[in-house]
Parts: sequence; C-alpha cells; structure tokens
Amino acid sequence: SFTMNTYLFVYDLMQFCGHSWIFTNMIIRFMSFGKDSLADTFYSIGLVMRLCQLLSLLEILHILIGIDKSRLFPRFLQITERIIVLFVVINSQEEVQGKYIVCVLFFLWNLLDVVRYTYNMLARTGIYYLPLTWLNFSLCIPLYPLSVLAKAFAICVSLPYFESFGTYSIKLPFPFAFSIYFPYVLKTYLLVLFIGMCFIIQNLFSERKAYLGTGNIKKKRS
Repeated sequence: SFTMNTYLFVYDLMQFCGHSWIFTNMIIRFMSFGKDSLADTFYSIGLVMRLCQLLSLLEILHILIGIDKSRLFPRFLQITERIIVLFVVINSQEEVQGKYIVCVLFFLWNLLDVVRYTYNMLARTGIYYLPLTWLNFSLCIPLYPLSVLAKAFAICVSLPYFESFGTYSIKLPFPFAFSIYFPYVLKTYLLVLFIGMCFIIQNLFSERKAYLGTGNIKKKRS
C-alpha cells in the first residue's frame, strides 16, 4: 500500500542519513588527522552507530508482518551478528573500543549500508539505476566475508579482557553449582559466525543471480 511504501521509504531514508553521516565523518576525520583518528572512532561515532543498528531490528519486524519480502533467516543472522559484536563485545569493553579493528569494521558496515539503503530508497519510488543495482548486489559478496573476518578478529581481541574482568561470566552459588564462562561462549560463537557466513554468502549469490543473472534489472522484493 501507499502508506506502507511511504513508511519503508522514510525508514530507508533515516538509515541512509545515519550511515552516510558516519561514513562521511570517518573519511573526513581520517583525511584530517590520519591514523590518530582511528583510535577514537568509537568515541566519535559510536552513539549514532548504535542507534542505527538498534533501528535495523525493525527490519526483522518488517519481514514478519509481510511488508518486506526478503528472506527472514539470512537477514536475522546479519542483524544479530552486528548487534552481538557491537553491543556485547565492543561496547562492553572500553579497551577494545580504541582498537583499529573497530574502525575497519565500522567502515565495512557503513559502506555496505550506504549503498543498500540508497538502492532501497530509489526502489521504493520505482527507480532502478543500473550501476547502483549492480553495485548493491555485487559489493556485498566480497565485503561481507571481510566484515565477518573483522568481527571474528574483534572477538579474539576482546577475549583477554573478558577473561581478566569476568564480564558476563556467571557463577551461581551452592546448591546450583552452575557457571557460565563467557570467553567460552564467544569462542563457540566464532564457529557459529563462520557457519552463518557460508549460508549468507550462498543467499547473496542467489539474490545476485535472481536480479542480475539474466541481464534484466528486477525489482527488489523488499
């Protein structure tokens, strides 16, 4: 309906503005301060990044109620990966926030999202620009695995701090005698992360083939 299409356009516009601001801010800071800007990336843009990622949870709701025809499971995996790494790993450990890997991760995320939300906004209005369509369905194939590697590296960097500070580790008193050692949870999640990557890459290739494989520009179903 017109109302739902307008709502989705406004949602994409808000995400585009947020990610564009982050992406532009990172580039300008790097051009102005060089490598010194990398260490405080999280402190300068972390708040907007967290707001954008929280807002992306609505995309799961959009699929569930049927106004977005994208596949639920791949989108759910991509969103939850970011939420876990950003809020559980990076946000909880101040020592990790100043690492260069955070800047790399944010750069990859925002590059992908600026392209994706630009494409989505134009698609809502019936505009399908060939180079942008090709970029939207092609750029994610090499960049998504790189972002997964960056996520895994960020988790590995955070492990010593989770071990030292005991963040999120739980030990229940007697008589329960039950404990959760969070570094083990993160190490297990690394395996899940790479298994999910294989599934999502397969889905990305399927989407690219559906939209570009025949040489015709088809409308995105979301």
